[in-house]
Amino acid sequence: MPGFSQASDLSAWNALQDHHSKLGKDIVLKEYFKKDPKRFEKFSFTFKNDVDNSETLFDFSKNFITDETLKLLVELAKEAGLEKLRDDMFSGDKVNFTENRAVLHVALRNVSNQPIKVDGESVVEGVNEVLEHMKEFTEQVRSGEWKGYTGKKIKTIINVGIGGSDLGPVMVSEALKPYGDRSLTLHFVSNIDGTHIAEALRESDPETTLFLIASKTFTTAETVTNANTAKDWFLKSAKQEDIAKHFVALSTNEAEVTKFGIDKKNMFGFSDWVGGRYSVWSAIGLSVALYIGYENFHQFLAGAHAMDNHFRTTPLEKNIPVIGGLLSVWYSDFFGAQTHLVSPFDQYLHRFPAYLQQLSMESNGKAITRSGDYVKYTTGPILFGEPATNAQHSFYQLLHQGTKLIPTDFILAAQSHNPVDNNKHQKMLASNFFAQAEALMVGKTPEEVKTEGAADNLVPHKTFLGNRPTTSILADKITPATLGALIVYYEHLTFTEGAIWNINSFDQWGVELGKSLAKKILTELDDKSESTAHDASTSGLINAFKSKASL
Repeated sequence: MPGFSQASDLSAWNALQDHHSKLGKDIVLKEYFKKDPKRFEKFSFTFKNDVDNSETLFDFSKNFITDETLKLLVELAKEAGLEKLRDDMFSGDKVNFTENRAVLHVALRNVSNQPIKVDGESVVEGVNEVLEHMKEFTEQVRSGEWKGYTGKKIKTIINVGIGGSDLGPVMVSEALKPYGDRSLTLHFVSNIDGTHIAEALRESDPETTLFLIASKTFTTAETVTNANTAKDWFLKSAKQEDIAKHFVALSTNEAEVTKFGIDKKNMFGFSDWVGGRYSVWSAIGLSVALYIGYENFHQFLAGAHAMDNHFRTTPLEKNIPVIGGLLSVWYSDFFGAQTHLVSPFDQYLHRFPAYLQQLSMESNGKAITRSGDYVKYTTGPILFGEPATNAQHSFYQLLHQGTKLIPTDFILAAQSHNPVDNNKHQKMLASNFFAQAEALMVGKTPEEVKTEGAADNLVPHKTFLGNRPTTSILADKITPATLGALIVYYEHLTFTEGAIWNINSFDQWGVELGKSLAKKILTELDDKSESTAHDASTSGLINAFKSKASL
């Protein structure tokens, strides 16, 4: 446990408040660039990924940051004990103290087999054993060696999970679609709404469909319900013993798995030190490995491991995820920003913001410090996003002329996987990527609007204040290794935020209350009598539902 309760009590925090007061409203980004021709070089960092010799440029220069700002933010990180907490996590210490668990998703992508122990026992061998099992199974399915109960090759894979058991695999499989086996059809079922499973089954053939049931405990209500619906559908055509050829479990609960009918040989386990929102690196990523092939999946892990090494060894003032996290704290707690936008200029990354929402808001949507006190500052920004250029035709209006400060990340790959029409599309995409960040910074003055011939009454409506902070992330190409590193950048950015705010970023008690109440209400929905057990609104709604649904 760190030796402080409130980050706002730290001397570095107070120094940052003084610094913010001096900067005040004098921060004019475009003027900073005029005064310092080397600003871009000073506040841009290139991550070199040796896995595939790719580079990703992180440009922080269009942020509210000076040399002094960065120095004070780094001092805050040191005073808050970021480095020790980071080292403790990598060492297998139980930094998730409310659940008495280690936090070792980093071990899942430890492709260099660096020694990592929990409770004095190495975890490296166990991780590699699961990976070898995934490799073997993946190659069997993709080659056609693994056949369905009528001897046909698997053509459809349905991943049944929820939360991290869905968001990670669906995002990565979409992002790496160019590397996918297009002869395989992927479905991801997460919602308890019967429509989700019904639509996936409607497009599937039981003879050629493989179900991946993704639930660590194999007791998650939504997942188990959807899995049983899938099993009932399957058994209309097949026999009980055929389940072993069409269902596998991404779980550790052998008793429940075998009770369901899945052969224990078809279990892919992972440890309790793997949090759901970090589980795509584990057996939960089996759907990804099946789709893109194990070698590409290994590259994905290796790219992530490379960013882990950067985060673990690079001095804080040059540490890319640390700088991203410190900027988030800077905006949230000193500028009053409540939101953060991530807008990828890449259609394959269309599920990336949704994935980051869970990573960020489930991790740092907390109001209690590690010492058990209520925080005295803002934590956990609301993260949202959509792929551009679609997004600039929907909510970018608010970015440019709204009243809210919304720090924004723009992401682009220089090389498209689909360079159609002599790369015309990619050039247009890139032009918008550069233009949006520039426009948000420079804005447009009333004088500039007037010189364009606007009527006097329209000048204020066409004026852009500018001075909106952005981070531009420019990759060579979205390869498996690049995507792995990009995800880990955001993981450790989130870790940095939590360390500064002195909260536990690795539990998620906030999701429990609604789930437990839903379980109680579910029994009431089977009761024909009128509900009176709740407040008037809840009981009234339950009774109205019963009436309308003819229950």
